[in-house]
Amino acid sequence: MGFDTPIVDLSQIANTARAARAQRVAGQLQAPMAREEVRRAAEEFEAVFIAQMMAPMFQGLETDELFGGGPGEDIYRSVLVEEYGKSIARAGGIGLSDAIQREILRLQEARQQ
Repeated sequence: MGFDTPIVDLSQIANTARAARAQRVAGQLQAPMAREEVRRAAEEFEAVFIAQMMAPMFQGLETDELFGGGPGEDIYRSVLVEEYGKSIARAGGIGLSDAIQREILRLQEARQQ
């Protein structure tokens, strides 16, 4: 094992962080939420979904060894993909957050009756 071989698989750490965020969003759905909270949770879910869909696009990219590569770039790339997902979701996304928001509100109304 040389200096260029990471001891810990950093992509697994990034995936664990994404899963923890998704669980936090899912946990928010247990108690009734205001419309703004529902919109925010739906948008966060869409951002995570978009990031997960975009991640494979960046896995096959080769990097320039002079200015890139290594475990640091793996971490940066996963953070970049997450930020792309957030940005796309904030800009209107793919319509998933609207459907999720409607469904959450419908389920909350059904639970209150």
